[in-house]
Amino acid sequence: MPRLNLNDTINLLSKLTFRRTWNAGKVLSSFYISKWTRRPVQWGQPISVSFEPTTSCNLRCPECPSGLRSFTRSTGMLENNFFRSTIDDISPDLLYLIFYFQGEPYLNPDFLKMVSYASSKGIYTATSTNAHYLNDENARKTVESGLDRLIVSIDGTTQDVYQQYRRGGRLDKVIEGAKNVVAWKKKLKSRTPFIFFQFLVVKPNEHQIEEIKTLAKDCGVDEVRFKTAQVYDFENDPNHLIPVTKKYSRYKKDRNGVYRLRNSLSNHCWRLWHSPVITWDGLVVPCCFDKDATHRLGDLKGKSFREIWQHENYVQFRKKVLNGRKNIDICANCSEGTKVWSE
Repeated sequence: MPRLNLNDTINLLSKLTFRRTWNAGKVLSSFYISKWTRRPVQWGQPISVSFEPTTSCNLRCPECPSGLRSFTRSTGMLENNFFRSTIDDISPDLLYLIFYFQGEPYLNPDFLKMVSYASSKGIYTATSTNAHYLNDENARKTVESGLDRLIVSIDGTTQDVYQQYRRGGRLDKVIEGAKNVVAWKKKLKSRTPFIFFQFLVVKPNEHQIEEIKTLAKDCGVDEVRFKTAQVYDFENDPNHLIPVTKKYSRYKKDRNGVYRLRNSLSNHCWRLWHSPVITWDGLVVPCCFDKDATHRLGDLKGKSFREIWQHENYVQFRKKVLNGRKNIDICANCSEGTKVWSE
């Protein structure tokens, strides 16, 4: 588990109400009952939701469907009115809202307006960005929006290394963007957002792990976190991304020299009980590993979220997880059980 920052944790806990606390208790207890009995029980509403601002992205990262332009689903932007109506429905029970699934959130022109609206509902808000659009104005608006957590993806300390994964990106823009937000936090005397560099450890950059700590300190961000990389064709690793350092790899070699997942899949999944994903066009999918939205559990254009959350589609998918998770395609490369390290 990552080390928790005290101020960030206090901020998150400050969002709790009696209703949200009671809801979280119901969700947690129903998850454990389901896990022990192997029968899907679902009490309460989601504790956390991921909302996709857009599928568009300015970069072309080799293991990302947005970057590869490989989606079979439509590309588009989350509409502010649709977002607001959904949040109005689920906000009383919702504690944590992640403005990210696929794509670069800042490409949506209404993104920060949506953050502000969610913040006005007392919800803890977070996003992940490649930081290419954090100019001075956007940095100020980000702080003013009430965003609680800003994850800056930075996978190298030199341009030549950074661009091996963040293809089409500029490291100087990332550093400038992070510094802009830090500067506006100071100017506005704001404790938020909590900013951390997320360093996706891959073979081309694993030698820069110590250097990113120094860079983070120089930029004034709050923390560095190291994340293991998902590699789709991990048995062959065509892009040569799997790091040598075992600590930072989701995979290990078997006796035949073929990469396998380090962790076995248990027949349960906490995400499926507490944190669904909503695509830009209103599809509800099980989790962030269903990147192309192939397991569509409902459509908010035709039903309310509460109807979808308790619908037979969700019940059956939870049942599949409890009785044979390894048979579900999106679970085959899941990171559950792998670590994210804080430094």
